Amino acid sequence: MSRAANQAYLTAYLSSLAGQRQLSPHTISNYTRDLDELAALTQGLGEDWDYAAVTHFHIRKFAAQLHSRGLSPNSIARKLSAWRGFFEWLAEQTTLASNPVDGVKAPKRAKPLPKALAADDAIHLVASGNPLAEAGSSLALCNQAMFELLYSSGLRVSELAGLDLRYTRQDGHESAGWIDFDAAEVTVTGKGNKMRNVPVGKPALQAIAAWLPQRERLLKGDQVNDISALFLTERGTRMSPRVIQLRLKHHAQSLGIASNVHPHVLRHSFASHMLQGSGDLRAVQELLGHASIAATQVYTALDFQRLAQVYDAAHPRAKKIPDK
Repeated sequence: MSRAANQAYLTAYLSSLAGQRQLSPHTISNYTRDLDELAALTQGLGEDWDYAAVTHFHIRKFAAQLHSRGLSPNSIARKLSAWRGFFEWLAEQTTLASNPVDGVKAPKRAKPLPKALAADDAIHLVASGNPLAEAGSSLALCNQAMFELLYSSGLRVSELAGLDLRYTRQDGHESAGWIDFDAAEVTVTGKGNKMRNVPVGKPALQAIAAWLPQRERLLKGDQVNDISALFLTERGTRMSPRVIQLRLKHHAQSLGIASNVHPHVLRHSFASHMLQGSGDLRAVQELLGHASIAATQVYTALDFQRLAQVYDAAHPRAKKIPDK
């Protein structure tokens, strides 16, 4: 088949998109660009190549070539979708046996690394009072105790909200988590109802101890769930994950921290800093309550990222050669 005949198929298909499906000019332009890419890639099949000669193997090879050029998985997925639609249409016009794009997938999208604060920034965040709040108030003391504990023990926000002052089993309520001051540890119930014990650092224990007198003053009502809760709102009810999230975000903003700080950022920071200090991936897995080591391995990338930055900044051979 001649190059002109192949181009005629593309032109007819694009006309059908505009006429029958009434796609916008912008969408047609995107389809045109993606199908021109297909035509360019098929030039390697020879002078008299035919779209009917394109196989599943060729499409996989084309996708790999696009990936090697640095195209993102999203861009490759979009092109494959455009090609698939073209071959579906071509099968209706010719004797095309099968759609060669069927079953071909774009490369997996890279998982973004979890955001973690530098150790100094994390400590500044949890140890500093909100300059906009009254020092020593119930709000300030509760916030500092919660934030210190989030970072100290790498808790999920739901685990923090579910903590009781001590283990309680009464009137249908059974504690999902509690503090043991003598052992300096917290017991929490994580995903899959899996319980774990995590050490609590001295600053967090001190912050919680400073909060407890205020907690006693806020106690009211007769609901066991609220009376047992370690962290209470100013209405005397158990702190919810959403309120914790909003308080932490507001606290970070008051300190001039530009990034969007949420409770999971402190959990990621805890994991990253523990791994940097110990190098023990299994221990970090246990502390986080991950069922699989694969979920914890992402923090090795965070650690390497930090090491790469240090290397680039300090190693003489890492310095870029200036442009001439």
